[in-house]
Amino acid sequence: MSTGATVWLTGLPSAGKTTIAHELAGLLRADGRRVEVLDGDEIRAVLTADLGFSRADRHTNVQRIGFLAELLARNGVTALVPVIAPYSDSREAVRKRHEAGGTAYVEVHVATPVEVCSARDVKGLYAKQAAGEISGLTGVDDPYEEPVAPDLRIESHTQTVVESAAAVHQLLAERGLA
Repeated sequence: MSTGATVWLTGLPSAGKTTIAHELAGLLRADGRRVEVLDGDEIRAVLTADLGFSRADRHTNVQRIGFLAELLARNGVTALVPVIAPYSDSREAVRKRHEAGGTAYVEVHVATPVEVCSARDVKGLYAKQAAGEISGLTGVDDPYEEPVAPDLRIESHTQTVVESAAAVHQLLAERGLA
């Protein structure tokens, strides 16, 4: 069985996390890897629908997703996790869970400026926030703590999705995970 790993893609809403994850999944499947994309929006709709967006709920959400990712990874699956995970302590707890289990964990910061994310506005969140329809938008009126030392930082606004996924793939290959 091949070695599994968790690749956590963190960044602002509309940064490109999920798009990069799906492109990367294709590359890894072409390598013969078993891959699952644990999309934050999909998981919130099913697995963590009971949670809101308070700091405590966001932490619980990240911990549940981290548990699932580690479970998959330790069983030979590469878990791609495009989830905002705005708080550094929440991401660090997930990293520590993986380290405790001897499971590979790679943190990728999809470092897209808020102005670019707002222009992309894939889900219309920035427009809703600007119109006063929602509050607590990560990176606008709710905090996003950028990773200080991610395994890889991707500037998705300066390169294509293919280039971004290739950069993550290369890092995984260098670590024997692709």
